[in-house]
Amino acid sequence: MSAAKNKILKSLALFLPGIFLLGFNIGTGSVTAMAKAGATYGMSLLWTIVASCLTTYFMINLYSRYTLVTGETALYAFRKHIHPAVGIFFIVALTAGVMGSVMGVMGIVADICFVWSKNFVEGGISPVFFAAFFITLVYIIFWNGKTQFFERALAVIVAIMSACFLANFFILMPPPIELVKGMIPNIPAVAADEGKGPFLVIASLVGTTVFSGLFIIRTTLVKEAGWTIKDMKVQRRDAIVSVTLMFIISMSIMAAAAGTLHAANLGLTRAAQMIELLEPLAGSMATAIFAFGIIAAGVSSQFPNVLMLPWLLCDYNQSEREMTLTKYRVMVFLISLLGLVVPIFNARPIFIMIVSQAFNSVILPATVLCIFYLGNRKDLLGVHRNNAMTNVILFAILLFSIFTSAVGIKGVWQLVSVVI
Repeated sequence: MSAAKNKILKSLALFLPGIFLLGFNIGTGSVTAMAKAGATYGMSLLWTIVASCLTTYFMINLYSRYTLVTGETALYAFRKHIHPAVGIFFIVALTAGVMGSVMGVMGIVADICFVWSKNFVEGGISPVFFAAFFITLVYIIFWNGKTQFFERALAVIVAIMSACFLANFFILMPPPIELVKGMIPNIPAVAADEGKGPFLVIASLVGTTVFSGLFIIRTTLVKEAGWTIKDMKVQRRDAIVSVTLMFIISMSIMAAAAGTLHAANLGLTRAAQMIELLEPLAGSMATAIFAFGIIAAGVSSQFPNVLMLPWLLCDYNQSEREMTLTKYRVMVFLISLLGLVVPIFNARPIFIMIVSQAFNSVILPATVLCIFYLGNRKDLLGVHRNNAMTNVILFAILLFSIFTSAVGIKGVWQLVSVVI
């Protein structure tokens, strides 16, 4: 029995880096972006998820290969082989994006719980209490300090999240023909909320899936797993599992919103509307499953969000990721407290999350350029450097990332103009 258990744990360990990335990638930002796209445009933007997931897989492999060959993590390589300022840029930019994400994540989770609690408590339980509870839960798990513990805790939460969203997909899915049509690239002619087009939604879909922090943290996980170039097949298998689940879950969320809110011609301006609007359309069971899925997504993404700054600093300085150090515990505590901003000040979590995800898409061109430069260095990668086809694909991704960055900046400016 013990041998069988050890075999299962050993097999699971091969996929823990990928599961960690999945928990990182599928958070309330993804739920918000996918649900808003599905509610407003049906399945017509499904092609964006396909393109984003393929891009993510390609970039994960490039960054992982660099670490497998050289043994160097991303930020350290930027600092050593490009310029220290490049590494600092990523630390500042990614931390700024994560801070916005932390605020939006807890705001959405607390709002969802508040609305859902009205079914059991008259007037509902204050969102502040829910935000404080989940912040404390994540911090207690962080206090343990071991990456393997984080990964295993995350694996359980990701499993719950995946089961919830997949169940919702089969309960609420739109007609299969809509899924097929959504695979064909197009820009919907339907006007979005407040008269805006679909471009900001597209930028947020790309930003939440093709996330620069994902590729940079991936190099740290690969190095910590002890993988070398001999483990290339293991790395690819892990990446395939991660990205495939990423696509299935993202599609499931979009389909749930498309099959209910879009079908009923209802838009989405705040995540809690999914709970308020789903119940009469889909019933209490589907609503409860979706609520559990969002909560699991929020908690799973909160782990890597609060760990981002300490891990980036360790990567940049090539220091041990000893999360029990006081300076890191203080950093994580202060970043975690940002989760109280939305519930206390009654800010707009949907606005914060979409702006945050669009901001992430702006960092992507720099991420592509860095791996383009490093990947073509013969003195670093030898026979494993980029071939012509890899460079062509990278150039195409660069053009796509510049386009989504421009769209994201334009869309965010339009939203800010409306708020001001």
